Amino acid sequence: MEYGLFGLLVLIADIYAIYQTLTSSASTAAKVIWTMVILLLPVLGFIAWLIAGPRGSGRVNV
Repeated sequence: MEYGLFGLLVLIADIYAIYQTLTSSASTAAKVIWTMVILLLPVLGFIAWLIAGPRGSGRVNV
């Protein structure tokens, strides 16, 4: 049961990361690369996206 819940959380996090990547102001090539990384390496790709992924145009750096 625990593994199913973990898998569901990873799936939700990956869908969120892919959505945020595709709606960001990054170039098309960057969007494709980040989407492939997230799909091929679900957990590591999500962590890498959190650290270095493309940021949306709505975010303000203070």
